Amino acid sequence: MAEELHKWVVMVTAQTPTNIAVIKYWGKRDETLILPINDSISVTLDPDHLCTTTTVSVSPSFEQDRMWLNGTEISLLGGRFQSCLREIRSRARDLEDEKKGIKIKKMDWEKLHLHIASYNNFPTAAGLASSAAGLACFVFALAKLMNLKEDNGQLSAIARRGSGSACRSLYGGFVKWIMGKEENGSDSIAVQLADEKHWDDLVIVIAVVSARQKETSSTTGMQDSCKTSMLIQHRAKEVVPKRIIQMEDAIEKRDFPSFARLGCADSNQFHAVCLDTSPPIFYMNDTSHKIISCVEKWNRSEGTPQVAYTFDAGPNAVLIARDRKTAALLLQRLLFHFPPHSNTDLNSYVIGDKSILQDVGIQDMKDVEALPPPPDIKDNIPAQKSKGDVSYFICTRPGRGPVVLPDSQALLNPETGFPK
Repeated sequence: MAEELHKWVVMVTAQTPTNIAVIKYWGKRDETLILPINDSISVTLDPDHLCTTTTVSVSPSFEQDRMWLNGTEISLLGGRFQSCLREIRSRARDLEDEKKGIKIKKMDWEKLHLHIASYNNFPTAAGLASSAAGLACFVFALAKLMNLKEDNGQLSAIARRGSGSACRSLYGGFVKWIMGKEENGSDSIAVQLADEKHWDDLVIVIAVVSARQKETSSTTGMQDSCKTSMLIQHRAKEVVPKRIIQMEDAIEKRDFPSFARLGCADSNQFHAVCLDTSPPIFYMNDTSHKIISCVEKWNRSEGTPQVAYTFDAGPNAVLIARDRKTAALLLQRLLFHFPPHSNTDLNSYVIGDKSILQDVGIQDMKDVEALPPPPDIKDNIPAQKSKGDVSYFICTRPGRGPVVLPDSQALLNPETGFPK
C-alpha cells in the first residue's frame, strides 16, 4: 500500500433492530461461547422505533481499533467485542473497490485497524435489549465491510459470542434461537420462524419505567441463577421445551390467546427464577407489578387475553396487543393509570408510532386528564393513578431484520473515519 494511498477510508453503515424474547433465554451452559441452557423465541421490533445504527470503517491511516457508542469513546478490548472481531477477521475475504482503486487482500485485514461508531435510538442497558441490537449490528456491519460470504444464520453464531440474544436480531419477525447440542456451539444459531408480515395485526407498547442502567447485569444474574436456583434447572429441562413447541404453533396459527398465555407465563417464571436466586434479583419494581395487574384485570374482564406482557432483565413492560384497536384501548388505560406530570409534553411521553394516540382522540394533556376510568374498574373502588411512574411509552410493531444503509447516513466522516 503506497504512502500516497494512506488516506483512503472504506466504510459500511448498517441498522439492526432490537428484539424482545417471549420465551426467555436465561442461563448458559458455556460462558465463553455463550451457549444457552434452553431454546428461546423472540419478536423483532420495528427498527424505525428501536434500533442500533453502526458505521464500521477501515483505513491504513488508523493507528488502532477504536469505537464510539452514542458519541462517547469506549474500549474495544472487552472479551465480547474481541471474540466477534476475531471470528469475523478470520473469515474476511479479498475486497476490491474499483471506484476508489482500493484492493484489500484477505491477509491485510489482520493488519488494518478499524474505527466503529454506534448509536442506539433507545436507552442503553435498561432492559430493552440494547446489547442485542448493538452486537448484532457490530457483526452484521463488519461482515459486510470484510466481504464475508456467511449467511445471517451463520453470522448469528458469531453475534451470539458477543451477546446471546444478539443472534436473534439477525432476522426480522419471529425468531428462534436454537440452544444446540455441539460443544463447539456450531449448531447454536438463530432461525426465522416467520417474517414481520406474517402477523402484522400485532401492536407493541413499551412502558419505559426506568431508563437507568440495571443494578444486576444479565451476565452476573444468569451466573448466580445457574449456581443457586433449583427452579432454573426444572424450567430448562421440563418447562421450556414444551413451551417452545406451543409458542411456535401459536405464532404459525396467529393464535393470540395461546401466544399471550405462554408469553405472560414465561415472563413470570423467568422473574420467579430471579427471585429464587441467591441473593435474589429484583428486575421488576412496583410500577412493573401495577402494569401486570392492570393487564391481568382487563384480560379477565374480557374473558380472553387482549394483551400479553413480557419483561426482560429490567422493569420496563413490553405489552403486545392483539390488534390496533386493542392497542388504542391499552394506551388509553395506561395513560389513565400512569399519567405524566402536568407540565409534560405529550409528544415526548408517547413516542414511536404516535398515530395510536389519534385513534383514541388524545391530542394534549387536557385529553389525558379527562380520560374516564376503564370499564373493568368497579364503581365502588377508587381508581389508582400513579403519576410520573412511567418515564414514557414507545408504540411500535414487529419489524424487519438488519439492512445496509447509504453512506449519507454514516456516523463517521468518509474522509477521516472519525465521528461526524
